Amino acid sequence: MSRTLLVAGTASHVGKSTVAAGLCRLLADRGVSVAPFKAQNMSNNARVVARPSGGDGDEWGEIGVSQFVQARAARTTPTTDCNPVLLKPRGDGESQLVVQGTAHDHVPAGEYYEEYWEYAREAAAESYQRLSADHDVVVAEGAGSIAEINLHDRDLANVETADFTDAEIVLLVDIERGGAFASLYGTLELLPDSVRERVVGAIVTKFRGDPSLLEPGIEEIESRTGVPILGVLPYDDPGLPEEDSLSLPDEDERGVLGDDDGVPADRRLRIAVPRLPRISNATDLEALAAEPGVSVVFVPLEEDDPLAGVDADAVVVPGTKNTVDDLLALRESAFGDALASFPGPIVGICGGFQQLGERITNAALEGTGSDDVVEGLGLLPVETRFEREKRLERTTVPVDGAATPLFAGANGTASGYEIHAGRTRLLESATGVTRPLGETSVARGGIVGTYLHGLFDNENVREAFLERVAASASVDRPTKSESDEATPYDRAATLVREHVDLEVLGVDGAAYPDCSR
Repeated sequence: MSRTLLVAGTASHVGKSTVAAGLCRLLADRGVSVAPFKAQNMSNNARVVARPSGGDGDEWGEIGVSQFVQARAARTTPTTDCNPVLLKPRGDGESQLVVQGTAHDHVPAGEYYEEYWEYAREAAAESYQRLSADHDVVVAEGAGSIAEINLHDRDLANVETADFTDAEIVLLVDIERGGAFASLYGTLELLPDSVRERVVGAIVTKFRGDPSLLEPGIEEIESRTGVPILGVLPYDDPGLPEEDSLSLPDEDERGVLGDDDGVPADRRLRIAVPRLPRISNATDLEALAAEPGVSVVFVPLEEDDPLAGVDADAVVVPGTKNTVDDLLALRESAFGDALASFPGPIVGICGGFQQLGERITNAALEGTGSDDVVEGLGLLPVETRFEREKRLERTTVPVDGAATPLFAGANGTASGYEIHAGRTRLLESATGVTRPLGETSVARGGIVGTYLHGLFDNENVREAFLERVAASASVDRPTKSESDEATPYDRAATLVREHVDLEVLGVDGAAYPDCSR
């Protein structure tokens, strides 16, 4: 019979996704068939995956990025069963409801709980049953806090998951901001009895300093609650993609990824990214930020001189859950004018591609109260029309390194996924354009638009792009260090293995003696 471990938290952003991925990789390394699961997720960082049964013309669906990553860590193929209910916020209190990979209406929170919740719960339980039938262990991830007492009767990702999976629960608490012991104690006190009795242990995360300093507190909290502290995880980022925008700066604050690798400022490339209000799939930028000497700078739209102010060498306009409203925000801000006059490389991905075009039609279908036709930034000779049917597909496209100087020399193929409702066409008056990534793209000189999410995960494209940016900025790029070849999945597994009592969780080597490698 399949076992289920539910990695729950006292709050959002306490490290649940990292610990779940680490457990998936540890179990997979021991030959255990393991799959990730999150009954209900809220994120605009999505991935396109197969449905468990396939189907002609309808074989693809979307899930949150964390379960995609955890499936890779588990060395299993991600399917829509890994995240059966996904809510994608779009502004004005609404989210698009995605159930078992299929997008439904945009619904306000109240309407979701009144009209869709039972349907969502049934779908989640159905997906879990398929996963548990096919795998020895299911590592489930909770959402936010497991102790939201106003939601206990409808908490699909935590309370309901614990119920229909018969899960053992490990509870995570973030100590970085203080108050961890009080948060843990209060969380345990507020849990329903049926959930409280499932908690097998707790893990303190994001600790900086000497763990021995926590020992008196650990002894006291264990004495008061009877729940063992299974480990203290040091503050360490293994490099897994972020699930949501909590990790991004606020709209009016500048934030930087990748600036802590020790490369001096005069050898750094700075990739500017407009901090769109409804940004989605920001994980498209993480492969760039992981390169030595590359900083990805999220720039507030309202900065007076947004590109010169950050000394930008290139710009990437990312995806967005609401292309139209974010386009209006861009055009009304200083960033829109700065982008129009920027002489360096520009890449637009998905919603960013649509915004770089001449116009968007049927825009009221996408925007919240917008006109039917909205003028774009006018940097590419394309027009996008929105439709109700969303395109979902994993794809591999040819790369033409001669089609744009941005990808010079990057031949072969590039793989990724498409997830968009708009359909983009070249205008009849278009001249001087190419398609460096097949029909999924349009380029004119040093400006490229593409629907291919995961573009920079392809090494051939990423290296060609960065070489071009470095050449145009007259920067001597550092070489990639060969000292750390471990994947983010392996680093997450090492973090858990070295700092958590795995015997209590039943995922140590002795628990699966016939499966050890």
